[in-house]
Order: sequence, then structure tokens, then C-alpha cells
Amino acid sequence: QVQLVESGGALAQPGGSLRLSCATSGFTFRDYAMSWARQVPGKGLERVSAISTDGSGTLYSDSVKGRFIISRDNNQNTLYLQMDSLKPEDTALYYCAVIGPDGSMRQQFNTPPRARNNWWGQGTQVTVSS
Repeated sequence: QVQLVESGGALAQPGGSLRLSCATSGFTFRDYAMSWARQVPGKGLERVSAISTDGSGTLYSDSVKGRFIISRDNNQNTLYLQMDSLKPEDTALYYCAVIGPDGSMRQQFNTPPRARNNWWGQGTQVTVSS
């Protein structure tokens, strides 16, 4: 059974930092490109970052580029998102999600997801406010 469990969401001040983690099980983590996405109530899902199977390739949305860093530990089957210089507009529910093979990473990243499925976690809330 595929499981993805996010953690690390919290209330942070503007300019602050948070580190999200996503513990995974039920599939061969090292074989899949992974992503982080977020959703604000009333708006669609937005992918913010993706990472290739070996971590050598990363993608970021313009809204987080230069402030967020995605990484992974294939020995621990865990995905991370380091979030720095947080802004109020980063407030959202953050999800980790499986993308697929490396060859599909860019296309999947650039295609707005319509809905979550079994290859997504349940999310962790990030709130940026003073």
C-alpha cells in the first residue's frame, strides 16, 4: 500500500524558514521522480518543485525559485522541502506526490494536477503570518 506522510508544517513569520518532510512506503522510492505541490482553499493545485530519482535534477515554479530547495534521501525513502524567506502568499496546504519516471518529470511538473490520487499524501499546513 502506497503511503506518503508529510510533516513539518507550522505557523511561521514572514522571512522565516520551515522544512517539510515526506516519509514514504509501499513503493520503490528511488525509482520515482517526486514533487511538492500546494493548494490554497478555493484554488487549484500548484506544483512548486520536483526532483529526479537520483536528486541530480530539480525544477521549481517561478513563485518559489531561489527560496525553496527540494531534496531526497533514497536510503530513508524521504522527500524534503527547505523553505526559506517565507512570504504570506506561501500559506497553503503542502502535499508530496509521486510523479513517475525521470522522463516524465518535466511534462508532469508543467501540467497542473486536476486532483490528488493515491500517489499523494494528505498534506501539511503551512501558514505564514506575523
